[in-house]
Amino acid sequence: MTRQLRLEWPTLSLIVAAYGTWLLCGWIVYDAWPLVGWAGLMLATALHSSLVHEVCHGHPTRNGRVNEALVTANPGLIWPYRRFRTMHLQHHVDDRLTDPFDDPESFYRAEVWYATAPAAMRRLLAWSNTLIGRLVLGPPMSALALVLGDLRARGANRRAVARAWFLHGLGTVPVIATVIWLFAMPLWLYLVAVVWPAASIIALRAFAEHRWHETPEGRTIIVEKSALGPLFLYNNLHLVHHCHPGVPWYNLPGLYRVGRDDWRRRNAGYVYPNYWALMRQHLWRAKEPVVHPIWRRSAPPAE
Repeated sequence: MTRQLRLEWPTLSLIVAAYGTWLLCGWIVYDAWPLVGWAGLMLATALHSSLVHEVCHGHPTRNGRVNEALVTANPGLIWPYRRFRTMHLQHHVDDRLTDPFDDPESFYRAEVWYATAPAAMRRLLAWSNTLIGRLVLGPPMSALALVLGDLRARGANRRAVARAWFLHGLGTVPVIATVIWLFAMPLWLYLVAVVWPAASIIALRAFAEHRWHETPEGRTIIVEKSALGPLFLYNNLHLVHHCHPGVPWYNLPGLYRVGRDDWRRRNAGYVYPNYWALMRQHLWRAKEPVVHPIWRRSAPPAE
């Protein structure tokens, strides 16, 4: 008997809308109104990144290959879907959140590594722990770290990494071809004016998503209200997502409203009213130290 797919129409419709907006803004709007077209391209690319995150959690169908195919043509160009999925699902082991060894999305560094890092690298990391530094430096630094890390892959993992990059390469071919020939936009301009700022928008969301706290739930932020919430698919309510990673994006606000006081208690008050408050406090001032305040070991703990 054929397994019937469960379709989440809001997510599927949003995927179609993201690609359609990207195509419309680059092909037609950019030529007539360059700033409007540029803004649309940037926002559609950022939305696609949010949709990739949604897809790696099992949406909008029950078929993983179908889900992957829906977002494989990546206007953001940088992150292979399978590499993001592997690393992000590892990040969702909440007991290890912020661990510089076991959490691939941690921005903390181990003391033993930091002690031997060149002075220039230390300054770079310190600046990237400010919001302005994360917005400017975060996208190229994370891309470089991904590539260098994947080049060091070994054994079976090396084959999985190579396959992820191969599939990603296939997905970027139609994107690059469309940018160059249909949009008549130089690739370097697309990278600088669309890919980089779109990644910076996502970096704003990720900047303070996690901190060190004794309890796993106390490590994850809640940003209660933001005009960017729909663009982030409500991952500004990040604790709700971490506690219910399988819940689709459009149900997160309702879950938060029902238990608002409990959510705020569970994450020990790690709550911001909006991203403007975060920006006012940390645009030029580092929010966290570079070195992890507790986990400063030289190797992961024995299991």
